Order: sequence, then structure tokens, then C-alpha cells
Amino acid sequence: MAATQTERDALLARLHRIEGQVRGIARMVDGGAYCIDVLTQVSASTRALQSVGLLLLDEHLHHCLAEAAQAGGGVHDEKVKEASAAIARLVRS
Repeated sequence: MAATQTERDALLARLHRIEGQVRGIARMVDGGAYCIDVLTQVSASTRALQSVGLLLLDEHLHHCLAEAAQAGGGVHDEKVKEASAAIARLVRS
């Protein structure tokens, strides 16, 4: 990951917020919260994780794939396959 420290800090802040959301969901389940309310929070957490995944993919495409394109050959082909597989996993999730 070729992100700047500021970008990494922002990504980590998002992940910490998501972590807090998931702990909140666990407390809701433990407290017997209404199922629809829990599902709403699960949906929000899922969207937040998908957003992080898209940011990481964007970072990969802009930095890793661009560097591989300059290197050419097998390195570039491998990075394209890697990115395609990551996109497929994100779409299926």
C-alpha cells in the first residue's frame, strides 16, 4: 500500500469507527434489541466496510497497478489479475 501517512490515518479512523459499530451491534444483540434495529446497524456496518474496500481498491489501482504498468511484462499482467480478483470478491460480497 503506497498511501501517505495521512491516508493511512484516515483509513484507520474509518476502521476504528466500524469496529465500534460492530461492538455496538453485539451489545444490541446481547440486550435483546429489536431485530430490525440490529439489521439496520448490520447494513450500515456492511456499507462502511464496502467503502473501505473500495478505497483500498482505488489505492491499488492508482499506485500499485500504475507502477506495474511502468515495469511492464509479467508484473503488470499479475497486478491486473490481482485487481480483477479483488473486484470480483467485492462484487460478490
